[in-house]
Amino acid sequence: MEYRQLGNTGMRVSELCFGALPMGPRQKNLDVDNCTRIIKKALGGGVNFIDTAQIYETYEPIQRAIHAYGGEVIIATKSTAVTYEDMEQAVEDAREKLQLDYIHIFHLHAARATERIFEERAGALRCLLDAREKGLIGAVGISTHGVAAVRKAATEKEIDVIFPLVNIKGMGIIDGSREDMLAAIAEAVAAGKGVYLMKALAGGNLLDNYQEAMAFARRVPGIAAVAVGMVSEAEVDYNLRYFNGEDPGTIQTAAKEFTVVESVCIGDGACLKACTNDAITMVNGKARINRAKCLLCGYCTEVCPQFAIRMI
Repeated sequence: MEYRQLGNTGMRVSELCFGALPMGPRQKNLDVDNCTRIIKKALGGGVNFIDTAQIYETYEPIQRAIHAYGGEVIIATKSTAVTYEDMEQAVEDAREKLQLDYIHIFHLHAARATERIFEERAGALRCLLDAREKGLIGAVGISTHGVAAVRKAATEKEIDVIFPLVNIKGMGIIDGSREDMLAAIAEAVAAGKGVYLMKALAGGNLLDNYQEAMAFARRVPGIAAVAVGMVSEAEVDYNLRYFNGEDPGTIQTAAKEFTVVESVCIGDGACLKACTNDAITMVNGKARINRAKCLLCGYCTEVCPQFAIRMI
């Protein structure tokens, strides 16, 4: 496993970052014991970097796995909080549930962010800066799908880490092309920001071209890691073999997709507004998901008051 410096943070992270979103309630909804085993498998294989979020609801298995492991594990989490008070609660929630006094990286969770993100969430940002000053967190970051937000973050001296979306097909990028995002990432790297990537496999859309897609992400100049969601020990083994320079062989991955239970859907359009990739349309008053565009981020599921969107 290769370990790289995360910008100017002083942190050294494994190139393979464990993405905790898919195992949680937004996607596969695996039980806590199963999640814990999967995370422990990754840690035992050399992964020392886990990416999660307040809304992923995966703190419990991460806490169990990292404390059983015993070695240092770098945790990045994030919150959609806007105000100082809400972000303060998010930081305390993470510290309590992870049973950690110190969280390495805390992001503004802002998939649809524009260049105004730091003005719009000034309170939340101030809270993270204060938490860093107090030694409660190590680095302040932003997690985003948007080119403009990455470019803006690259110029903000108080931002330490950027977690942008990019993949070989450019799927899911907001307000720009793949080349625009790569240029923005280059600006961030040049500014000394720690950068690691999300959605290299475009939410599973590029699984059939895994090696080509992953090789593209790994070659982005200056990035420290690639976050990959894993929902089985077999998937962990596959990714470990690949990132260790071995022939990963083949793996049977169960197709994952969101579907709308039309009998439950009330057609209020909340999911359509929440979707970051224009993957949802309204047909005859019911939401419909375009699998070819869906990145399995799960933002639609949290805003549906009827719980009409399910993973199958």
